[in-house]
Amino acid sequence: MAYQKIEENIGGVTVSLETGRIAKQAGGAVIARIGDTMVLSTVCAGKEIEDTDFFPLTVEYIAKTYAAGKIPGGYFKREGKPSEKEVLSARLVDRPLRPLFPKGYRSEVQIINSVISADEIYDADVMAITAASCALCLSDIPFAEPVAAVRVGLIDGVLKVFPTLEETETGKLELVIAGSESSIVMVEGCGSEAKEEVIVDAITLAHTEIKKLIAMQKDLMAKTGVVRPAFTPAILDPAILEAVTEQVKDKIHDISFHADKKTRYAGMKKLLEETQLALAEKFPEKVKAIAEAFREIEKQDIRRTILEKGVRVGGRDCDTIRPITCDLDILPRAHGSALFTRGETQSLVASTLGTKLDEQHIDDIQGEYDKSYMLHYNFPPFSVGEVKRLGSVSRREVGHGHLAETSLSPILPAETSFPYTIRVVSEIMESNGSSSMATVCGASLSLMAAGVPIKSHVAGVAMGLIKDGERHVILTDILGTEDHVGDMDFKVAGTREGVTAIQMDIKIAGVTPEIMRDALDKANNARMRILDIMYAAIPAPRKELCEFAPRITSIKIDKDKIREIIGPGGKIVRDIQEKTGTTISIEDDGTVQVAAANKLQRDAALKRIKDILAEPELGAVYEATVKSIVDFGAFVEFLPGKEGLVHISELDVKRVNKTEDVVQMGDVISVKLIGFDRFGKVKLSKKALMTQ
Repeated sequence: MAYQKIEENIGGVTVSLETGRIAKQAGGAVIARIGDTMVLSTVCAGKEIEDTDFFPLTVEYIAKTYAAGKIPGGYFKREGKPSEKEVLSARLVDRPLRPLFPKGYRSEVQIINSVISADEIYDADVMAITAASCALCLSDIPFAEPVAAVRVGLIDGVLKVFPTLEETETGKLELVIAGSESSIVMVEGCGSEAKEEVIVDAITLAHTEIKKLIAMQKDLMAKTGVVRPAFTPAILDPAILEAVTEQVKDKIHDISFHADKKTRYAGMKKLLEETQLALAEKFPEKVKAIAEAFREIEKQDIRRTILEKGVRVGGRDCDTIRPITCDLDILPRAHGSALFTRGETQSLVASTLGTKLDEQHIDDIQGEYDKSYMLHYNFPPFSVGEVKRLGSVSRREVGHGHLAETSLSPILPAETSFPYTIRVVSEIMESNGSSSMATVCGASLSLMAAGVPIKSHVAGVAMGLIKDGERHVILTDILGTEDHVGDMDFKVAGTREGVTAIQMDIKIAGVTPEIMRDALDKANNARMRILDIMYAAIPAPRKELCEFAPRITSIKIDKDKIREIIGPGGKIVRDIQEKTGTTISIEDDGTVQVAAANKLQRDAALKRIKDILAEPELGAVYEATVKSIVDFGAFVEFLPGKEGLVHISELDVKRVNKTEDVVQMGDVISVKLIGFDRFGKVKLSKKALMTQ
């Protein structure tokens, strides 16, 4: 394929797509560039996997340090396992692409997105979506249509496409929006209590620019002369479908609409086994086809009932939220804990407070920073009644944790007023739909129970969509089954004031802005009802921290005094920590944090620090320790790290022949600062206190 390159101005920024120069043996390869940030997306197809009921697609995102002109830190100078950022970016690319592969396509497909150049202005993650789409369109892999993505920020009250990293950090809204030429296929992002109408405006603006990126892909396809392959998916055998329908038509509805998940799943499993057994003679060796027909009948029955009758699994209407309970202080030793239960979804959340030393250091190719707030999400197999091997954290757990983490970020207190490292852990105890949003609610309750002064509660809810032609129904608080058979998983988290995080995944070609607006309105109504329940459980953060939480005080000192507190080789600060039982961290800007188990320890450490910082004061009286004895007097430490001379003539009102006649090594004596010599050294007197 000959080298081709397309450039376009998108939102005031030059963006380019090129192919035919690098990775020419891949099925498709495209480099997308914005500023000096470049990402190479390659796609390859492998063998067809026949005995599987899912599409074997893998998406990778690799950001190696050479892209930013860096060498990896640490002992090993080669990149290791994917970072959290790489995992999240891979998921970001995967989600808008996966629904656009044809149903029934079962060949292995691998998409690798490699960041090959990274500046300090633009992130590569969003460009990877467009590059991967273009690479697919230039390959012989069946793919419905081009998609593209942009990042939108709210900068000084103005929506902007492709904001810089700095603008994104300081802006009030950050959305990644992906779409096709006709509709939106994915939205993800966070906001500082953004209004729903602002989000809709951002999506509308994004779609305008997305169309330009899609036009670039089509232009590149035309210049390369690519011919898209045809794919004819396998269809269900009409005879099998008819026979299965006849077997289950009077039974499947009542079972699939049962309110209890375990009863429903067990009933459907039993009915499927009975159906396969009944049709085994008529359709030998068609067990898999019978199961596929069975699932299709179940899916269409659920969708039809919702569209025509407005009745959902369990008998709910489309807007009803499942019963909610909020229990606090479940874990006696946690600094804050809550159990949030919504229907058959349950999250046990624990909040832990730590010191500056507990922060997480992030070494990213576009900068290093420390995180003082973390939220970790765990999804054990027992939560869905399964047996699975426990291993490393899954991509799904990383993604759900990140969504919940960003949902709560806007309401956390400033570090200057609450100098704690905060770690929140959500353990999913039960799952039947939207465990990430249950995590958001449980985390908010847990933080208030811990006494973290968050500004308000945050609640989350998952919305669904059933769409058939021009008809559509928005579902509030979807079940796992409704997620599976539906067309959209739309999670919205926020406060009473606005949205703090949003994530939308579409399983069909896309949705219109009108459907988005409808879903946001219904999510807002649901969120307010959930918040009412949460505020009833705990209306405000507790005034006192848990007795097991550390007590942290932060003070600011002159940067030039830092070395005095640390001491040679850290000797002084270690001594303070050992003798007071505290943990002390000192920042380069002069911020000193003292963490202690109780007030007494904290105050003792602060006194030691303040004594070190204290300047000798004329006329002040000090309790001094004799450090050395000489013929002409005694050297004493009157402030931590500060020594002065008590001349032999100042040891007593009467004449002293030998210093040892009055003081011994280690004695603690009261002295008065009576002056400074011409070198600035202090003069101390014991006699001056005896003549007062």
